[in-house]
Amino acid sequence: MRSRSPGAPVTTCAVALAAGLLAGLTGVPSAAAATRHEAEGATISQGVVESNHTGYSGTGFVNGDNVTGAYIEWTVNAASAGTATVALRYANGTTANRPMDVSANGTVVSAARAFNGTGSWDTWATSTLTVPVNAGSNKIRVTATTDNGGPNLDWLEFDDAAPAADYQAEDATLSQANVATNHTGYTGTGFVDYVNITGGYVEWTVTSATAGASAVTLRYANGTTVNRPMDISVNGNLVAGDLAFGGTGSWDTWQSATVNANLAAGSNRIRATATTDNGGPNVDRLSVSAHGDTERPTIPGQPSCSGIGENSLTLSWGASTDNTGVAAYDIYHDGNKLSEAAGTATSKTLTGLTPNTEYRLSVFARDAAGNTSQSSAQAICTTLASSDTQPPTAPSGLTSSNVTSNSVTLTWTGSTDARGVTAYDVRSGTTVYKTVTGNPPATSTTVTGLACNTAYTLNVVARDAAGNTSGQSNLVTLTTSSCSGGVPSSITTISTGWSIPWGMAWLPDGQTALVTERDTFRVFKVTLAGARTQVGTVPNAMTTDGEGGLLGVAVDPNWNSNHYVYFMHTASEGNRIVRMTYDGTALSAYTVLVQGIRKNRYHNGGRLAFGPDGLLYATTGDSQQSNLAQDRASLNGKILRMRTDGTPAPGNPFGTLIYSYGHRNPQGIAWDSQGRLWEAEFGNSQYDELNLIKPGLNYGWPTCEGTCGVSGMENPKRQWSVSTASPSAIAIVRDVVYMAALRGERMWRIPIGSGESTGTPTAYYVGTYGRLRTVIKVPGADQMWLSTTNADNNGGEPDGSDRIFRVTVS
Repeated sequence: MRSRSPGAPVTTCAVALAAGLLAGLTGVPSAAAATRHEAEGATISQGVVESNHTGYSGTGFVNGDNVTGAYIEWTVNAASAGTATVALRYANGTTANRPMDVSANGTVVSAARAFNGTGSWDTWATSTLTVPVNAGSNKIRVTATTDNGGPNLDWLEFDDAAPAADYQAEDATLSQANVATNHTGYTGTGFVDYVNITGGYVEWTVTSATAGASAVTLRYANGTTVNRPMDISVNGNLVAGDLAFGGTGSWDTWQSATVNANLAAGSNRIRATATTDNGGPNVDRLSVSAHGDTERPTIPGQPSCSGIGENSLTLSWGASTDNTGVAAYDIYHDGNKLSEAAGTATSKTLTGLTPNTEYRLSVFARDAAGNTSQSSAQAICTTLASSDTQPPTAPSGLTSSNVTSNSVTLTWTGSTDARGVTAYDVRSGTTVYKTVTGNPPATSTTVTGLACNTAYTLNVVARDAAGNTSGQSNLVTLTTSSCSGGVPSSITTISTGWSIPWGMAWLPDGQTALVTERDTFRVFKVTLAGARTQVGTVPNAMTTDGEGGLLGVAVDPNWNSNHYVYFMHTASEGNRIVRMTYDGTALSAYTVLVQGIRKNRYHNGGRLAFGPDGLLYATTGDSQQSNLAQDRASLNGKILRMRTDGTPAPGNPFGTLIYSYGHRNPQGIAWDSQGRLWEAEFGNSQYDELNLIKPGLNYGWPTCEGTCGVSGMENPKRQWSVSTASPSAIAIVRDVVYMAALRGERMWRIPIGSGESTGTPTAYYVGTYGRLRTVIKVPGADQMWLSTTNADNNGGEPDGSDRIFRVTVS
């Protein structure tokens, strides 16, 4: 038998609870649609049942011997002869493929089927295939074909539902599109040729016997080399934004693109809308099958850099595999997407990079249904210093005018540069307050977000494309005018020696808070004076070498009687919401409430808080699979609302845990004096958001980043460039939102106005304390606690360098 590190098994009751929660999600297929057969209940040859790893279902999983010929055989029943879908759930904690023959009734239907590494023995994947079956009893066997044996096997799901239904495009409703027959290879009586215009669409009316997740497949041809993307929506809800329809080689060559979609019982409208003036591809037909492709591609191999230049490099990686094929690779620098490559590629040249800059690059594989792999390992690469070492001349003649309580207009004489100025930075010392870009950039700007009744000394510097910075301009000194309402008046360090403090929650007495550390999984109690004592660690927590780990914490409003506290953390199979008992001294009684929240290196959400309704709210990220934010059968990219046992709260808009959706990476939540929920959210590369959350509404991601004019999607109440925000937690004091900013290294103050308006945002502590993570109101006082996150990868400071401050509002 293979040697493996031990792992704590998930309890049967926790798995059953998680399965019940997932079954409550709108659109998740019921158990009757696909029958699950546990591996431990099958016939086993040369293998044993074990439970020393986490994330399995039932009572265990099967660990086959490391020999050729070891097998598991299930007996399944089909209603009629024909074909059936078989899904095999497996884990492979090695990097070696462990192939197996899959046979139906003694006939091999998939020889040496690949079961590649899943990252760890606690990480499970699903391999899906179609097999021929007889009416009645059938034998499905999987047999190891090498002396490595097979992977660990958890279950087989058997589905003999009806085959896909086809709907011809020429029979659908057309807008800015026409029926044509001037190319070959189509089915039916023709195909649809989109007019070359944005907004043209084909809309099919399809019927589903039951509500559930389905695979929606479009057969298309594109005889150009230009992508012709389309939005795919179901009953008015976007399920895939800007889905790629790349060139197929000729107009006579047809390919298929598949997405997962949730269909209602009865009639459904499926629309494919062109999103560029190239129009859509030619479309032949739509096929709808009972269940969607939910298998994620395997993790891409270790990336590496070559051809490193000043502004570019070539990134290479090992290919991923997928049951339906890899459609694309997404390339990220930390949590921001830089580029993508075709699914057949294993390298990509990245351009437009900054000289002498470290890039931390990860690769994610994506299939046609939008399923995204876990993150590859990182490649850490630094671009070359520029050969252009001559800085621009210093700007001159800087003057100020129109000083208000929160802004000033600046004008200066422009710089010159041998290759051209690309930007001006308005600074206080070396801290940047605003960047002006353009070709060439303007030589005047209005700087907003200044704190009221505050003295500033500002300068301007010029930058060129090589990153060379000029000397600073002359200085201008000004004092903003006074303002009304509470503003931060003092800040005091109350606690030091922290390593990425992430979540904070007050005990009911308002004298002690619980604080989590993300990467150490430790929990501390901290007094008002700042004295801290460790009370325990959260079991089963693990990092993602990015933004996962031990995240939010919340204290039960009835803690005095039940002593319950709640945590959100990353575990082997995903992100979990758990409950523990805290008796005032130590933590105990770990209980899983919610599972099924996908994890990834970045975009894990993680904030927990009790609302004024006494219910528990949680934020979840899209796990770097953006289509999940629009998928109401997924818990990712959502704000969740639940009872304290983890079940959906009464009155939730869809009868599930979901309260709102269309979020990328929501981080901060807080309630105003009217009981309204406000939320801060990370954007990708353009805009971060402050949203007013209402039940059941769609907040737009991935179609919208910041304000956009898409019907049915909510616009933010405020937005910022990612360089000045990258928000984490928020707190509300005197109906003013205070938002901690990471990359922006400041705390934003945003007054809540009449109706749903907000006042002008102003910034405090810009560049003074580094990356700011969590802000929380002190009970019974016009004060806040504010923490830093300088000991993470982006901050670059050593462990123990983070602090907690007390901020007084007056």
